[in-house]
Amino acid sequence: MHVLFIIDPLSSLSAYKDTSVAMMRALIAKNHTISVSLQSDLYIDDGRVKTVALPIHIAEQADLHAPQWWSVTGATVDVELNHFSAVIMRKDPPFDMEYFYSTHLLSFAEEQGAKVFNTGSALRNHPEKLAITEFPQFTPTTLVTREMKRIRAFHKQHKDVIVKPLDGMGGMGIFRMREGEVNVGAILETLSKDSTESLMVQRYIPEIVDGDKRILIINGKPVPYCLARIPLAGETRGNLAAGGRGVAQPLSEHDWHIANTIAPKLVERGLFLVGLDVIGNYVTEINVTSPTCFVEITEQTDCDVGALFAEALTAAVENG
Repeated sequence: MHVLFIIDPLSSLSAYKDTSVAMMRALIAKNHTISVSLQSDLYIDDGRVKTVALPIHIAEQADLHAPQWWSVTGATVDVELNHFSAVIMRKDPPFDMEYFYSTHLLSFAEEQGAKVFNTGSALRNHPEKLAITEFPQFTPTTLVTREMKRIRAFHKQHKDVIVKPLDGMGGMGIFRMREGEVNVGAILETLSKDSTESLMVQRYIPEIVDGDKRILIINGKPVPYCLARIPLAGETRGNLAAGGRGVAQPLSEHDWHIANTIAPKLVERGLFLVGLDVIGNYVTEINVTSPTCFVEITEQTDCDVGALFAEALTAAVENG
């Protein structure tokens, strides 16, 4: 296969721990060919969806800590997306209007024969934080609003809550408001931009001290290990970007129940790779743009997540 990754600039990636790089290396190990494009390289010319693609290779013994961990194997080429066996959309958030338009280009490309993972419509129609409201049996008590009176009433009722913007990533903009919090007004005004943007408010889940678990689902099948991202002492966020410590562990019985219940509904919508965030027994987010944690799980267990992804992608392309 020849697989295109739509990705952030290669020089910006921490290759030694980057999930997209792990995917590429797993595909290369199975003798597949890799090209990369930036989101800005996508374009429409005379009704055809094209990109500027750069073919690259990653040597098996490449130093992933080095500035140049990849090699270029040919010249850039302008080519239709349907030229590739598979197109992997791995541009990191934010999910802004430019990203939104890119999902439309991906959908147009699919109509022209491209095989895109995750599909454009799936990315566009699946907001990562709001998506949990479809599964209330697995979610903590949750409020979504930009009305300050409702948030204050929710805080008064539950006393200890988490408030966050709908477009945050990596733990950005997450605040814990305990009973007696004196900065409620300032927190809410700042996060909601003076009530012009909606917020998600959830009852605080004390099990966060045991980790915010990332459960990966590849083409409808849960990976048997999750990564529990354990917060730093005194911190309420387990995100690795916020300093959390990742500990791989087998899925619990309830983790399996959550994943096996949610997975079939997501895969039928074109969501090939999904990352569930689970605290205690509750799903707090359903990540679809560029789920991570492949490397951490692989390094700490006997489960090669990159290889699972490569095998599942090969099967999906051959059967689709």
